[in-house]
Amino acid sequence: MSARLVRLVGRGFLHALLVVVALVWLVPTFGLFLTSLRSAPDNNAGGWWTVFTRPAQLTLDNYSGLLKNESILDGFVNTVLIAVPSTLLVVGIAALAAYAFAWLEFPGRDWLFLGVVALLVVPVQIGLIPLSELFGAVGLMGTVTGVVLFHVAFGLPFAIFLLRNFFAAIPASLLEAARIDGGRDWTIFFRVILPLGLPAIASLGIFQFLWVWNDLLIALIFADRDSQPLTVALQQQTRSFASSVDVISAGSFLSLIVPLAVFFAFQRYFVQGVLAGSVK
Repeated sequence: MSARLVRLVGRGFLHALLVVVALVWLVPTFGLFLTSLRSAPDNNAGGWWTVFTRPAQLTLDNYSGLLKNESILDGFVNTVLIAVPSTLLVVGIAALAAYAFAWLEFPGRDWLFLGVVALLVVPVQIGLIPLSELFGAVGLMGTVTGVVLFHVAFGLPFAIFLLRNFFAAIPASLLEAARIDGGRDWTIFFRVILPLGLPAIASLGIFQFLWVWNDLLIALIFADRDSQPLTVALQQQTRSFASSVDVISAGSFLSLIVPLAVFFAFQRYFVQGVLAGSVK
């Protein structure tokens, strides 16, 4: 009876903790949404919680103005053009490399993988100056392609490390059975490894997409006015916060809602990927 009571208390504590975490995360998001529905004078006069006593403050003027802001709209398009290829390239290249490191025998495999692991400790800031000089020399500075290549280069070490460890945990008997049936490496990769590794691949895709979508540092250095993403476009609206809070709040919520939708759309794969190695 006491053990059951302990379990019930433990579950109640976990549920309460989850509620607190959800509130801590949702309140700022909800506040940003309400701020984006208020005019600049109303935001300057009081906090977003005043809408509960004066709901007449709510308006869609900020979003209609956002649709007329070419800088914000171009930034949104550039963000999609940067985030989607960066995610697909990292996931695709990392999956192939991880399969090779996990299941293919070739000279220097362990040393190459050790080099990949060593690259995990290299901070992004170290590559800013040399890569900016290189991109400037080859004509990639200030282009969407240059930003994508930077994200792919610095996203691959972690991606390969993550997927290799997941692929290595797949039972070898499955691959041996596929080879006995006449399957070659490409067949095994596409028909055995990818279906079984889908949770880890989806988790990696979510992490990579969120990181690239929310990036500001790389975009500030490697993107120009024509290729700047939404984060840079919003940063340039902060000339005077009080005079541009209507644009910033609506644009920030627009920037937030897309990765939020991506996360909830693939959350079941994310949970499977996180828990994949926790239970045998």
